Amino acid sequence: MALSDITSRISAAAQAHGRDASDITLIAVSKVQLPERVEAVLSEGHRIFGENRVQEAQGRWPAFQEQFDGIDLHLIGPLQTNKARQAVEMFSTIHTVDRPKLAKRLADLAQERGSCPDLFIQVNTGEEPQKAGCLPSEADAFIAQARAMDLPLLGLMCIPPVEDEPSLHFALLAKIAARNGLKGLSMGMSSDFETAIAQGATHIRVGSAIFGERVAP
Repeated sequence: MALSDITSRISAAAQAHGRDASDITLIAVSKVQLPERVEAVLSEGHRIFGENRVQEAQGRWPAFQEQFDGIDLHLIGPLQTNKARQAVEMFSTIHTVDRPKLAKRLADLAQERGSCPDLFIQVNTGEEPQKAGCLPSEADAFIAQARAMDLPLLGLMCIPPVEDEPSLHFALLAKIAARNGLKGLSMGMSSDFETAIAQGATHIRVGSAIFGERVAP
């Protein structure tokens, strides 16, 4: 387990860039990880976890929630509109709001329930056709739409293309967030979270560097 190593690296990266490490939320990405690995990280005291799929989270977390107090679940994978109700019931934060239809569904559920998870809008900074997220050129308009629906926007999220220099994408995301008055930046994974911290990340999503490589089902 490398949780203590990651938290040390977060502190060092924050200090190097004049930031407070307590302003950076570490999301341990538990998707497709073995239950015993997740339990080990829980036993170390960590409580903030990220899952990619609603169904997988539903199968994994109720048992852990009976055993451990204060678990905080974040949805970091694409959300289908027909899974939105289950998602808002299970997650405190959804990082992947990427289209008006989904925003409208979340707004309707918020109205019905009287509450809504915190939300990040996903921006496809690399404009990759196979990847979710609104295009950078459409981000300002979509942010305005979501705000008009009274959705609780925390900030923006991105996943840079694997072959690109991530700092360019993190800087672009930070620029879009700043001009829209959004403080949250969900960016940075196992291989580049220190670069993301340098660019202002408030939420980093770290999986294999904490748990080890995923085990194929």
